[in-house]
Amino acid sequence: MKATKYILALITMALLSASLTWADDDKNESDINKRIDKSAAVLQEVMATPDHAIPDKILDSANCIAVIPSLVKIAVGFGGEHGKGVATCRTQHGWSAPLPIDITGGSWGLQLGGQAIDLVMVFMGHGGMEHLMSDHFKVGGDASAAAGPVGRDAAADTDIKMSDKILTYSRARGLFAGVDLSGTVVKQDKDETRLLFAGKLNSPDAILTGKVPAPAASEPLLSVLRKVSEEAHGRETASR
Repeated sequence: MKATKYILALITMALLSASLTWADDDKNESDINKRIDKSAAVLQEVMATPDHAIPDKILDSANCIAVIPSLVKIAVGFGGEHGKGVATCRTQHGWSAPLPIDITGGSWGLQLGGQAIDLVMVFMGHGGMEHLMSDHFKVGGDASAAAGPVGRDAAADTDIKMSDKILTYSRARGLFAGVDLSGTVVKQDKDETRLLFAGKLNSPDAILTGKVPAPAASEPLLSVLRKVSEEAHGRETASR
């Protein structure tokens, strides 16, 4: 029993050390650019398969979208997740510049294992958008959240357009499905914000309301978002 506890302690220390290394490695411009590219790829791949896509009605009504590629879920005596990604919101002139974000959380339990998933968060209504513009918020605590329905034509709640929920999705091993993220904390990644905006720490509000021009590096993601949102709107309009 003591030997098992000792091994678990060593593994935990190794994971903590690795997380610190990841944090150091993330602090360069190429990493945030790669993260934006990966986020664009995740969204494009998800929306390319009708049976596994975010429903058109939801995408057409969404105020903001966040993508966290390769969210790491680790469990060694306790569960947890950590990931970095970007979020963007609709403005009068299209989708905003991306906001670098960090997501962390955990749940207790006797577990041993690990998994990496791609995560998509869809912010409905102005309430969800306001949470994203704050310094940080807790999913399921400060902000109401629910696992989102899957499939381009999937039926959604009739009042979903007026709700302030955050709809959450995960993708692992090719499977795209709604996921419960209650307890996870989302906040601005200030280091990567400075890297993306040439040394300036713009506020989430300034970035997501379109007051800050989108850097050239954000074009892959914005291009995909424009395409999939316009297609979803076209199909929704045609079905009415």
